[in-house]
Amino acid sequence: MTTTAIRVEGIEKSYKDLHVLRGVDFEVASGSIFALLGSNGAGKTTMVKILSTLLKADGGSAAVEGFDVAAESLQVRQSISLTGQFAAVDEVLSGKENLILVAKLRHLKNPGQIADDLLAQFSLTEAGPRKVATYSGGMRRRLDIAMSLIGNPKVIFLDEPTTGLDPEARLEVWQIVKNLARQGTTVLLTTQYLDEAEHLADRIAILHEGRIIANGTLAELKQLLPPAKIEYVEKQPSLEDIFLALVGTGSTAPTGNNESVKDRS
Repeated sequence: MTTTAIRVEGIEKSYKDLHVLRGVDFEVASGSIFALLGSNGAGKTTMVKILSTLLKADGGSAAVEGFDVAAESLQVRQSISLTGQFAAVDEVLSGKENLILVAKLRHLKNPGQIADDLLAQFSLTEAGPRKVATYSGGMRRRLDIAMSLIGNPKVIFLDEPTTGLDPEARLEVWQIVKNLARQGTTVLLTTQYLDEAEHLADRIAILHEGRIIANGTLAELKQLLPPAKIEYVEKQPSLEDIFLALVGTGSTAPTGNNESVKDRS
């Protein structure tokens, strides 16, 4: 039986005269990937801050793993981890030292072994002894997510996890997110990238001007538009297709052949 990891009912939040969230409702099933999709200023980060107990809502209620975010904030914090828009890593320390530091702060046994295991899991073993200042953006983001997993949180919030990353690094983060869900971790991610939500999410909620205007699976959301009709068009490779093919990440080389695609009228 599917259980609910996150429940949000009628959440409201204002900053003086700016009404950011206007009665937001949604649920996230345990072990699923839920995408909160919206443009800049839609209220995505504010929602994450409320769910992670960093901000108090003006109205409504929310619960994470059955704990009320307002009344049981300590229990919520013990159940979650948060990765913000920018990697929260210490550049002076090495990758391994960053992981050991977090493990010690969580009072876990064998912090060195925990660090080694996570470095291996995130393909950072060779980079582990190096200072984080030498890491690429993608490596920093992988290390940041690895740090968030210390203590095995049941729920992880990823606030725009691929902002500023190159195409290869984005794909690496996408694979990490998929693996988290396979292992039973509940993932709520915010994004303004439509392809990211389409590739990753089991369910997608579209947040616009402080309200959820659509919520469902990708198939359900597609049903909101008129049926597709078949047209023949020349499909040119995108710049991302070309880049990934040239650097060896893409599965096939880009082609410009005519092919049948579905396009909505």
